[in-house]
Amino acid sequence: MNAVVPSRAAPGVPSRDPAWLPRLFWIAAALVLLWPLGVATEFQPWVLLEPDNLKLSAGFIGSFFPPAVEPDFLLMVARETWRTVAIATVGISLALLLALPLTLLSTRALSISALSGRMARGPFWLRQSLRALMIVLRSVPELVWALVFVRVVGLGATAGVLAIALTYGGMLGKVYGEILESGETQPTEALLRNGSGRLQAFFYGLLPQNAAELTSYTVYRWECAIRSSVVLGFVGAGGLGQQLDSSMKMFAGGEIATMLLVFIALVALADRVSGWLRRSLG
Repeated sequence: MNAVVPSRAAPGVPSRDPAWLPRLFWIAAALVLLWPLGVATEFQPWVLLEPDNLKLSAGFIGSFFPPAVEPDFLLMVARETWRTVAIATVGISLALLLALPLTLLSTRALSISALSGRMARGPFWLRQSLRALMIVLRSVPELVWALVFVRVVGLGATAGVLAIALTYGGMLGKVYGEILESGETQPTEALLRNGSGRLQAFFYGLLPQNAAELTSYTVYRWECAIRSSVVLGFVGAGGLGQQLDSSMKMFAGGEIATMLLVFIALVALADRVSGWLRRSLG
């Protein structure tokens, strides 16, 4: 039998990663920084392993089986699921109506005055003002907006729709602008230099090359809006979240399990829609 000769490293190739020492340093630095943050949050995961807590958790999770499948309950879940999807869809549609003009007016690539190299003072301050507005919109969580609108318009889906529209309008406007400015802007600049309007430059210059990414992010935000509409139901904004809150207060584990399965199905559906749209636009 031929002896197995151990392989040797090629001449000039280091036998170990030359960057291991800097990596080790930054890992240690991250741990040093994270430790006081963990202390400040009183993060104590070992509490979950205490016998009493394990017993309570096991009893609560055990109540999930079997899920509730009574016809009247399933009919109610279907109705509230439709309402939840409607809240998310209408909310994200209003957010688009808010985000699109904010994006067109705040994107530097669509600025005619910036073609000379420096944006004029008026457009510059308008752009900064719109960016500040988007910061304000997305800084306030949709849960806080919902609490405000529940006091203004009362309990129901309207508060959830308005809360999602404002928060997601700021998010979409910011990310849309970053996507458009990170792509190739030369065709857009050429259109603007040859007398094209801002909308024409957007539709024929920026949109074609960024359509897939913009669509994927929009569908992702719609998926997030579905989850948000469920959370908003806990503060009286309607939808399936409000029914989930009632079931949790009654410790109805089977009902909770059924509604959680519906949530998983909705997120899976949004993921399939996103994939289909990316393939269609690609």
